[in-house]
Amino acid sequence: MKLGMIIDYAGGFAETVELIQEYERNGLELVAVPEAYSFDAVSQLGYLAAKTEKIELMSAILQVYTRTPSLTAMTAAGLDFVSDGRFILGLGVSGPQVIEGFHGVKYDAQLGRTREVIEICRQVWKREPVEYRGKHYTIPLTKDDGGSGLGKPLKIINHPVRNDIPISIAALGPKSVAQVAELANGWQPLFFHPGKARDVWGASLDEGFAKRDPALGELDVQLQIAFHLGEPGPEAIAAVRNQLALYVGGMGARDKNFYNQLACSYGYEAEAKEIQDLYLSGQKAEAAAAVPDDLVDAITLIGDEDAVRRQLRALWDGGVRTLLLNPLASDTGERVKQVRRLSELAAELKASL
Repeated sequence: MKLGMIIDYAGGFAETVELIQEYERNGLELVAVPEAYSFDAVSQLGYLAAKTEKIELMSAILQVYTRTPSLTAMTAAGLDFVSDGRFILGLGVSGPQVIEGFHGVKYDAQLGRTREVIEICRQVWKREPVEYRGKHYTIPLTKDDGGSGLGKPLKIINHPVRNDIPISIAALGPKSVAQVAELANGWQPLFFHPGKARDVWGASLDEGFAKRDPALGELDVQLQIAFHLGEPGPEAIAAVRNQLALYVGGMGARDKNFYNQLACSYGYEAEAKEIQDLYLSGQKAEAAAAVPDDLVDAITLIGDEDAVRRQLRALWDGGVRTLLLNPLASDTGERVKQVRRLSELAAELKASL
């Protein structure tokens, strides 16, 4: 099981990069950089490529609406080049609040656009002259399509380090998860409950796997997860509860909240409604207090070594192959120490399989 981490883009970047270098020396194998409506992820990933040696780098996520498909492909190839083949292209659709509210781009056809972006990226990386006629993207744009008529099929000038850069997709909905299982190398779910994930996504995964090209290999489930080895302090658990309250209660509109729908799918319909009602009425502390204890336990990696061993096995059996850790220890040195010990426990798990 690979250990990774998502950088918190709200913190001091130079200090974070220095810490990532220390994590790399202590078992961390992947670092991901988000891109919501903060600084762009690409500049930070390029800097990380220069400051690290072996660790894989991933976007988590670049939004499919905010770059043309060819630019997305060029960007991924460029990051793969400066990192000597260490980049993973993480893609997602985000939500209408960001896409329409910040970028002013219509939030439509999430499945169709994602599929076409993936197909165009893979065409670019193979250095084929890009010719694509989809429902949402037409390359080149001909005169009949409203262009000048001067466009012609072009291939990327440089030779990419790899013509099969891994693609990881953030997805939660049944149709989008089926598409991930069909097309992607990796899947980034959030708040993954290993005991109930099969009930929620099993049919979708099976549908996608039935169409999957065997050359893609096993789907790498890359899970963001809060982590603490040993008994955490109340502040650490509060951070988990606050995040769940934010996502289940306040992420998106009342009738368009993917995470609230996920909590309902896990069997927490009444609790999800209460959390949302409290959060949207401004009672954020009360919303956090309403998060069920067993939900917190199920979607985190917290406890003594025996408990963490059991949780790692449950995650592995649920298909998780990469952990994107959010270490909860308050002291930096302790966080590094715990990640190092977790890498040893993960190695034990691998040896036992």
